[in-house]
Amino acid sequence: MSNFNEYQDKVVLVTGGAGCVGSNLSREIAKLDAEKVIILDNLSSAYEWNIPDLDNIEFIKGDILDDAVLKRVFKEKPTKVFHLAAHFANQNSVDNPEKDLMVNGIGILKVLQYAQLTGVERFVYSSSGCGVYGLDSKMPFEEHDISISLHTPYQVTKLLGELYTNYFNNLYDLPIVNARFFNVFGPGEVPGKYRNVIPNFFYWSMTKQALPITGDGSETRDWTFVGDIVNGLLAMGVEEKAIGEAINLGSSKDHKVIDMANKVNALTGNDEGIAYIARRNWDAKTKLLSSIEKAKDILGYKPTVTFDEGLEKTYQWFSKNWDTIEESAEF
Repeated sequence: MSNFNEYQDKVVLVTGGAGCVGSNLSREIAKLDAEKVIILDNLSSAYEWNIPDLDNIEFIKGDILDDAVLKRVFKEKPTKVFHLAAHFANQNSVDNPEKDLMVNGIGILKVLQYAQLTGVERFVYSSSGCGVYGLDSKMPFEEHDISISLHTPYQVTKLLGELYTNYFNNLYDLPIVNARFFNVFGPGEVPGKYRNVIPNFFYWSMTKQALPITGDGSETRDWTFVGDIVNGLLAMGVEEKAIGEAINLGSSKDHKVIDMANKVNALTGNDEGIAYIARRNWDAKTKLLSSIEKAKDILGYKPTVTFDEGLEKTYQWFSKNWDTIEESAEF
């Protein structure tokens, strides 16, 4: 694995740092003795209570579309930028395609411009492995086999973000890495209307509701624990061989949706079972599975948390923070 001592005494910017991946990543960078971790988040889909309370973490509430805010954070001269801020995710983009394009398109362009102008040494972008691969891509998905036949604005703009990072790398030699996440889950993700299925299932299960499966439950996903994603991102922030590359961060294991739902109900003691509803018209990918060979080769990446262990850790986090989560969840 890469040498994480490079984070010591550095100023690091994490956009979208109040979310699940961002909060966990910021905590780990702070624990690596960074001089300062700046979290920039507009709290549109995250909460201030989720931000780690550490002396070397500074939270700035602001939007990546706001030049005044960007000037403020880049005046701190961050040497590394993790761009996690996004308009998330598929259904939200179908409902709000113009906002999706503004945040995921203009937003990353603005952040890249400031990163280039201030001489950032590493720019890591959170792309979507579930987004940039299509029905014409072979599984397990390998980095070279992306698609331009996509099904949601979110998928389109996540690919657009990679095109912009590559452009800044090609024209300005900005050292970028594109991280393609697969179905991240774990502590730190608050349930809500446009959030991922696992936190929403825990919420509904803990409030004794049947879990709604869109489809027949045989669909599979490559759920990846957030701690493993964070380790991959930390390596991307320092590994020289990663510069200019797109790299999958997944578990390289697939699990059926029905099995996940039954595990959540079992953990929470929910007897309400499953409710089957029609598949969403944009939800064309019934199976997802990543190849992580490139991540292993370049980053020394190795997922260490099993799916069952991850679900248990997520349930523990929900139980510990239940009152706050119940108050914050927006459906």
